[in-house]
Amino acid sequence: MEERRCLDGDETPGIGGCTAAGEEVEGEPQGRCVDLTSFQLHDLREVEIPDDLVELDLTANRLSELDPRIRRLPQLRKLSLRQNLFDDKGVEPISQWKAIAGLLELVLRDNKLRNIPDVSIFKSLLIFDVSFNEISSLHGLSKVSDTLKELYVSKNEVNKIEELEHLHSLQILELGSNRLRVMENLQTLTNLQELWLGQNRIRMVNLCGLKCIRKISLQSNRLTSMIGFQECIALEELYLSHNGIQKMEGLSTLENLRVLDISSNKLTMISDIDKLTRLARQIILLL
Repeated sequence: MEERRCLDGDETPGIGGCTAAGEEVEGEPQGRCVDLTSFQLHDLREVEIPDDLVELDLTANRLSELDPRIRRLPQLRKLSLRQNLFDDKGVEPISQWKAIAGLLELVLRDNKLRNIPDVSIFKSLLIFDVSFNEISSLHGLSKVSDTLKELYVSKNEVNKIEELEHLHSLQILELGSNRLRVMENLQTLTNLQELWLGQNRIRMVNLCGLKCIRKISLQSNRLTSMIGFQECIALEELYLSHNGIQKMEGLSTLENLRVLDISSNKLTMISDIDKLTRLARQIILLL
């Protein structure tokens, strides 16, 4: 288990950096992390920012502009600006900060963004989160590094799935609570493991030939049929509650399925699950 201790010499009451001690992670610098979650800061003028910072968490503050000192943190790997007041202009400078180009995780969740910010400078980015903003289009994702493994754009106003074609390494895609009507442009995401599309306006399942996917959520959409999952032979969890599904069908090939939620639909009987031996013990059928 990783041990963490406060930095010596911290002169700011209630605000401290941390040093991580433990096994060295191959390929990642061993430096300090600073967690300023819920300090309600309007700026970072009174905060010391060590040059060897690896992780900076500014969650739940009142920030609207980026502190220019962040651009001089060459070892920075994780930056969280979650739950602040950043708009498009407020995060714009980050696209030019070459010193932090090694960033692996960028969290901009719960701000005031209207567009996908330019993060093309981060050539090794693994996790990108812009959920809970005011984004109406995925335009700009084409510039995101193809190293990306997790993408979160839930709770926005997106109406079309696009500009994902190059993300061959993507494993988790979260687009729940948007305005999507069609499942499309997913066929190149051959390594996708989890797809979350709950609370949209989707009427028909189209997984574009994705056979390796393990978790799918289409809760609270406008589905009337379960047809479309037949080729997802690796599927383990399927969430279809709160739709208009009238018949259980297209499940017989899903032999790895262990969780099925079809509550709050229009089903009158359970069928097409005889071969699903893993499902028998853990099925969620709240009709």
